Amino acid sequence: MEKKIRVLFPYVEAGFGHIMPQRSLEETFRKKYGEKVEVVSSRFFTETGDRHLISYEQMFSKQVRLYNRAPAVGYFAMGCCELFGSRLSSFASMRLVAPVACDRAIKHMRDLAPDVVINTHWAPNYYAARLDPKPLTIMYCPDAQLNKLFEYPCDLLLISMPKGYEKGLKRKRLTPENFKQVSFLIRNEAFAIPSDKKQVRRGLGLPEDNFTVLLVEGAYGIGKIEVMTKLLIKEDLPLTVISVCGKNEKLYERMLAFKPSDRVTFKPFAFADNMLELHAASDVFCGKSGNMLAEATFFGNPSVVTHFANQIERNIADHYFNTVGCALKRFDAEEAVDLIKTFALDPGAIAPYRSAALAYHGNFGSEEAADGIWEKIVKRFPSLR
Repeated sequence: MEKKIRVLFPYVEAGFGHIMPQRSLEETFRKKYGEKVEVVSSRFFTETGDRHLISYEQMFSKQVRLYNRAPAVGYFAMGCCELFGSRLSSFASMRLVAPVACDRAIKHMRDLAPDVVINTHWAPNYYAARLDPKPLTIMYCPDAQLNKLFEYPCDLLLISMPKGYEKGLKRKRLTPENFKQVSFLIRNEAFAIPSDKKQVRRGLGLPEDNFTVLLVEGAYGIGKIEVMTKLLIKEDLPLTVISVCGKNEKLYERMLAFKPSDRVTFKPFAFADNMLELHAASDVFCGKSGNMLAEATFFGNPSVVTHFANQIERNIADHYFNTVGCALKRFDAEEAVDLIKTFALDPGAIAPYRSAALAYHGNFGSEEAADGIWEKIVKRFPSLR
């Protein structure tokens, strides 16, 4: 019996902006094409138990936390990547920072023996490029624009944001043949959640008629969420305030002691596994820039952006500020609260931003990307036709 083509989906935790689109893409690809190929899901850096690989992935998360605490460091890091270019930046990020981890990651990639590597983080692509024979390499960039690490050569590069696609085509290496624009890879579960906010609120045990605010500062709860929460829960308005602290357990423990005003319903969460439902129940999202803005937009919610951790997050916010037109920048906590109060009191004030978010609804889903990837795979392996 002929051996099936082996398609690898390696997962990398660097925040959760890479894991969520990878999961969406793998689920859709497996459902549509899983009988024709062998689909392999890999927690690439942790599954072997190798301490060097585990430590290297943990470095990604530490960098995300650092950039949120000290955005200047994040801007500096991205600036260095732009200065030194794709190959030098990749070499430094892999070989110079953690040479042992790099060698072991390449070995692990070789042991997995993929014919195709599909990833939403740049690291596995670098390792796959060093195998002989080299597998077909496919990357999806979940950011608004390519950074130099995502520009490292691969056989097919995908991106969702139109400005990022237009800028990418100006690179000599990228052409319509190896660079495609696709819909944003939102989690597939989003399509099963009702659009009726009152229905979702009933299911969550929340007041049906309150203006509902969702506060999130990424997976690690670093930013203005604490001060914003304190200000909002003291308002004399019929509000529901949902604050998600992510992996910041100390912040969550502090929030448990917060006392809201009589007219405010306050719901703090640690790491919430029902984020999509919380978005669906809310009227407005408030927090740092990142791909959380995509989920808010999917459910027709305007976003109030309270900070950027680096140039990547600035570019993402710019997409929702200017291309979609559903987000607003308010870096001062009191100004952000004032804007939310305006939205709560005046439906006409929020309506244009809600309409802009809803108008963008058709630009989500992983099927377009899965089909484009399959087309590329079939070109490399014609026996699959």
